[in-house]
Amino acid sequence: MKLEFMREAIRLSREGMEQGHGGPFGCVVVKDGVIVGRGRNEVTSTHDPTAHAEVVAIRNACQHLNDFQLAGCEIYTSCEPCPMCLGAIYWARPDKVYFGCSKEDAADIEFDDEFIYAEINKEVEERNIEMEQYLREEALEVFRDWGRKSDKVKY
Repeated sequence: MKLEFMREAIRLSREGMEQGHGGPFGCVVVKDGVIVGRGRNEVTSTHDPTAHAEVVAIRNACQHLNDFQLAGCEIYTSCEPCPMCLGAIYWARPDKVYFGCSKEDAADIEFDDEFIYAEINKEVEERNIEMEQYLREEALEVFRDWGRKSDKVKY
């Protein structure tokens, strides 16, 4: 079955690329041997920089499963996830991820995300995009209210 699921992710990567939806990336989410979510890169067609195949597939699967987490699921993606997708995957909490191409393979075709990995490790003041903490005390009030909220759903 793994072969079938990875081939579907690869098929989606080709389909999206050939149809002009975005870069050559595809992904499926599987639960109990059934595909519950599909995604292909749609960054350029939707004008959404977050519309990577993994994010689209996670959103699709979560809607299908009516849950915000993917416990008991596996993700098959045509390429090793970028930092954004990796973050989404960790938040979704699937059991396992299978990937085809490596991040080095992606860099070879000009999808290099090494600069993002480097930025994450920098101090805020040293990042290439200027960042400034602002109105922290006002923002903290909402966090404090969340901490006191009795009916919150933790994730």
